[in-house]
Amino acid sequence: MNLTTYSQAFKEEAVRKTLQRSSGQTISDVARQMNVPYHSLRNWLRKVRMAHQHTSASGEKRAADWSPEQRLQALLDTHNLSESELNAWCREHGLFAHQLAEWRTQLIAPAKPGGDATELRRLKDEIATLQRQINRKDKALSEAAALLVLQKKYQALWEDEDK
Repeated sequence: MNLTTYSQAFKEEAVRKTLQRSSGQTISDVARQMNVPYHSLRNWLRKVRMAHQHTSASGEKRAADWSPEQRLQALLDTHNLSESELNAWCREHGLFAHQLAEWRTQLIAPAKPGGDATELRRLKDEIATLQRQINRKDKALSEAAALLVLQKKYQALWEDEDK
């Protein structure tokens, strides 16, 4: 059995890379890139999250508890910091660097109102209903026109016989 021991700095770097991974990248992708067993990386992440929850439970404010104004101020405070200064600032304030990056993305990204999807669906349904009504009325109109043509032909035939 191969028991590899990793330094604390390596573990922290692996956890940092995992927390800052892109949205399409999985934990196993990061583990493969760093040549670390998947379950080891998961355990390291779990320990970091539990430690973070423990510090949050001890009275510090969680990232979700930050108001939009406080988030903006945090982004302004950390904008020009180096990576080591940023990590120190995050430890001091009980945050992770990936949370600041997420806040920055949310601030820059255009707002996506959730009501648009339901409104779009409602409008599509209304269009479909109106289209069905138009088709039904077109068929009725065609039938009425055909009946009128037949009625005129019928009348024309009987008029010829009366003469």
